[in-house]
Order: sequence, then C-alpha cells, then structure tokens
Amino acid sequence: MWSCVPSVSIFAQSTEWETQPLAEVQLVEPVVRFCGVITRHDEAQQWAIDHLTKHWGDPVLSSPPIPFEAGGYYRASMGENLIKTLVAFEGFQDPGELADWKIATNHWESQYASTAGHSESRPINLDPGYMSQAKLVLATTKDRDHRIYLRNGIFAEVTLTYVRKVWEHHRWSYPTYRGEEVSAFAQQCRQHLRSHLKAIQTFRQREKGVVPTSERLKKNQASDSSIQ
Repeated sequence: MWSCVPSVSIFAQSTEWETQPLAEVQLVEPVVRFCGVITRHDEAQQWAIDHLTKHWGDPVLSSPPIPFEAGGYYRASMGENLIKTLVAFEGFQDPGELADWKIATNHWESQYASTAGHSESRPINLDPGYMSQAKLVLATTKDRDHRIYLRNGIFAEVTLTYVRKVWEHHRWSYPTYRGEEVSAFAQQCRQHLRSHLKAIQTFRQREKGVVPTSERLKKNQASDSSIQ
C-alpha cells in the first residue's frame, strides 16, 4: 500500500523554505522614453513633435521616416501613405509611468483631431513606449494574450528583446518594428542609456531596499548634472 505520510525530505524542504528571507526589492533602472508619431500630414508630425517636446523635453534621437503598414487597419480612420517616425526624448524615466504617458498621448491625439481640420477622424497616432537595456516596450489600449494590464485601460507589450547583441522581434511585433530602421534606433537608445548609467555610476549595480524609482531618478539626475 502507498503511504499517505509525507517523507522526511519533504518536511525538510518545507522547513528550509520557511527560514529563507523574503525576496528584496532591487534596483529598477531608468529607461529612455520615446514616442512613435504616425501620420500622412507633415504639419501633424511637426505639431506632435513640438507638443511632445513641450511636455517631455527636447528630442535626443530619432529614426528615419518609415512607411507604415498595418494591413489596412488604420486606412479608414487615418488615410493612406502613412509615415512613422520614432523620437526619443531627453532625461531618463521611471518605467512605472508608462500608463500615464499613453493616457496623455491619447488626450493629445483627440485634441489635435478636434482642432486641426483634417478630413480623417484620426489624423495622427501617438505611440509611446520605452527602451531599457533589455527590451523595447510599447503601451497600448488593446488587450491580447501577450500583453500585461497596467491600469486605466492601458496594457504593456514587450515588442523587441535584446538577445545575443541583436534586437529580436516576436510573433506579435508590428511589421514596422521588425525592420532595420527600428533596430538601429533601439540600439542608439540602448547606448544612450548605458552611457548615462555609467556616468552616474549605477551601471550593473544592484541596489537593495525599497527605493522608489522616481526618487532615485531625481537623485541621479542631480548627480548627472553635476558631472556635466
């Protein structure tokens, strides 16, 4: 007959687990904030970059203009011959604020659509995200099996991953993000971030303790300014 009594080894494992310290919150590195600007109107693109600059700071990196195709999904609301440009902005941000950025860009899209006088219902699409050393993350309002819910109707998607010194896309990555233009932009952002982390002497550091990323960013930005 099979015994229902747990073995001594199981009890030993349980006791050992109970004596282990709880996991400690460690360093969350800052990220490079960027926004994809999609439109077929030159004036709309300029308005978007000016507006983003006003709220997020000066642009520091940008991709070349990229023809934007999404299987006709946006044709009815945005028109044809769409162009996408990725723009990264100064400063280094808390990745926990991604939902706030998407909520803000949704509002700015609506603001422009209601005042610009274009024939399309959505003359501009603002697509915010961030770059870390390991991944490119986008914010979206659309839920899918590979997306994680943040809050207020906003989800996060890991669109590209840095593996073996190459930016790799996934089965769900939009066609625009699979090209060499975005890989080159991602690499520039990654190098920009790594240079900053080295300058403030937190590159590859493990900071223990519950330290809010926003507070640490303020400290690091002050340190970075003194170095410059």
